[in-house]
Amino acid sequence: MTDWPILSTVTFVPLVGVLFILLIRDDSEIGRRNIRNVALLTTVFNFLFSLYVWFEFDKGTSDFQFVEKTQWLGEGINYHMGVDGISILFVVLTAFLMPICVLASWESVTKRVKEYMIAFLILETLVIGVFCALDIVLFYVFFEGGLIPMFIIIGVWGGPRRIYASFKFFLYTLTGSVLMLLAIMAMYWDAGTTSIPELLMHDFPASMQLWLWLAFFASFAVKLPLWPFHTWLPDAHVEAPTAGSVILAGILLKLGGYGFIRFCLPMFPLASVDLAPLIYSLSVIAIIYGSLVALMQDDIKKLIAYSSVAHMGYVMMGIFSANPQGVQGAVFQMLSHGLVSAALFLCVGVIYDRMHTREISAYGGLVSKMPKYAVVFLVFSLANAGLPGTSGFIGEFLVLIGVYQVNSWIAIFATTGVILSAAYSLWLYRRVVFGPLVKENLKSILDLSSREKIILYPLAALVIFYGVYPMPIFDVTAASVDALINNYNASHEAARALTLAN
Repeated sequence: MTDWPILSTVTFVPLVGVLFILLIRDDSEIGRRNIRNVALLTTVFNFLFSLYVWFEFDKGTSDFQFVEKTQWLGEGINYHMGVDGISILFVVLTAFLMPICVLASWESVTKRVKEYMIAFLILETLVIGVFCALDIVLFYVFFEGGLIPMFIIIGVWGGPRRIYASFKFFLYTLTGSVLMLLAIMAMYWDAGTTSIPELLMHDFPASMQLWLWLAFFASFAVKLPLWPFHTWLPDAHVEAPTAGSVILAGILLKLGGYGFIRFCLPMFPLASVDLAPLIYSLSVIAIIYGSLVALMQDDIKKLIAYSSVAHMGYVMMGIFSANPQGVQGAVFQMLSHGLVSAALFLCVGVIYDRMHTREISAYGGLVSKMPKYAVVFLVFSLANAGLPGTSGFIGEFLVLIGVYQVNSWIAIFATTGVILSAAYSLWLYRRVVFGPLVKENLKSILDLSSREKIILYPLAALVIFYGVYPMPIFDVTAASVDALINNYNASHEAARALTLAN
């Protein structure tokens, strides 16, 4: 098994499913059912392959593992794949959420089922490729390629304003990425390589780091998204189908945070130090602004979308605190948010499929008719508010500890987001689930189906499990995070010593 290209397998197995789906006619209900079955089996098998990578991963080293390298596009640009303790978690998270997306679309998507499933399988390949790529050009190809299927998913299967939302999503993210491409070219001219491990060891000139950092920031801040580059997100979430919102919140937003960890912090340490106050300021604004705007929403999806803006503010603060607690907290927060936000959008999809509205005022008193739904929705709402005992608490708490070591005032301002998140999460839950059941159209609403239980129960279990026992995550990330912080500090100290010597 040592010569088996497992990362290429995990990355490209979804395309095998695409080939099978292309051979199936979708002009009958039997054909559409077969397409769904092929998509589900493909994503389940790929999740099992990702678990193999997880179980075989050596937690005691920070080196990239399962490395594959062959010449790709001319001299110096290679097909280079590998994972470390940070990227492997996002590979498994992506592979885990994809079968859930297929199941979530089982009954709600009835038109162009073939193209819909193909889009999701291609998206899975491109997103996993981002986390496995060890060549910066290959990373860029996967990173930008993921825009296309997501653009199609929103634009074809979205809501009434889907065209506007899809173009806004595409243009925002593409514009920032053009600057990143220019930065990649400059890095190649300076370092003479596109290999990410070699670029991590290269000392870029101090005068160059600022511009490279800003170019990468332009792309990753939009993808995250960080205030004020967030305005595409609520529109995309509201118009996207349920599974589209799940993958957008659960995975695609994490590409920005992963990019900051993989590139900005270790490759441009001097610029990261100089611009950390900017990141802290934008993050605090994102936390407070996103929470306050969430409190004012009438649409459930918009409320959850703005809560994502607030939670990503914690991620950014944790990354640029540049200490073990902050970075560990940021990574854990991204993973937790991937589970919790995905689950919240799935919960919205459950009641939307029954009532065809996302207006908060259209609900109330669901606990009397949907007790099982009320329980799982409560778990995810409390996790979104950062309740101890849920995964949402661990990441935020570690981030605040890490930021407090750098700047106590920033940590104090950021802590207000914990109070506000409890306010909008409980306010939403109170209006949707509790209260008297007075609306006639709700009196015949049905509780969770077997398919919905299969989707939501594992997510609820993971949210509680990692909230009580987070060590399986920390054991995997510890070596890579420690190496990242040590290299970051060493690079900064060496540059400062050189400046003093001159």
